[in-house]
Amino acid sequence: MTPKLPRRPGFFEHYEELIGTWTRRLRNRAQAEDLAHDTFVRVLESDSSGVEQPRAYLHQTARNIAVDGYRREDRRGAMEEAVIDPGQSFSGDPEHFMHAIQLADSIERALAELPANCRTVFVWQKIEGLTQAEIAERLGLSKNMVEKYMIRTLRHLRDRLDGPGQ
Repeated sequence: MTPKLPRRPGFFEHYEELIGTWTRRLRNRAQAEDLAHDTFVRVLESDSSGVEQPRAYLHQTARNIAVDGYRREDRRGAMEEAVIDPGQSFSGDPEHFMHAIQLADSIERALAELPANCRTVFVWQKIEGLTQAEIAERLGLSKNMVEKYMIRTLRHLRDRLDGPGQ
């Protein structure tokens, strides 16, 4: 028996579309279903009652979750690589290795303080290597707005990483 979920008008009608979109992007239906599940959990746990465009909200939430997961996997892979062969990334210097981990944690905490669009723009441009034009197209924003998000993010990171206590 399937448990009854609380109804959020406009969200559940996009469930199959969300799975279809992410199955094509990830080329893996099981991962797409996991992502859709995580997306709906986040929506149900949040105060999304005032959302005017549930479809767009769902897709943006799924993108954010996917990017966060990609960032975690990328960071985990880099750390595992460094642990397997510390000389490859950190010249065998344990102090340098620990500093890199602390810096990555500081960046992650600082990014978490920003709105989703700022995080998404930063990750897509700095980690995935997308151009501002590509990001603008994906997010449905102007290139100028993408640039403003990046500037805001870089200023925030500079303030957090150069500020007192760092």
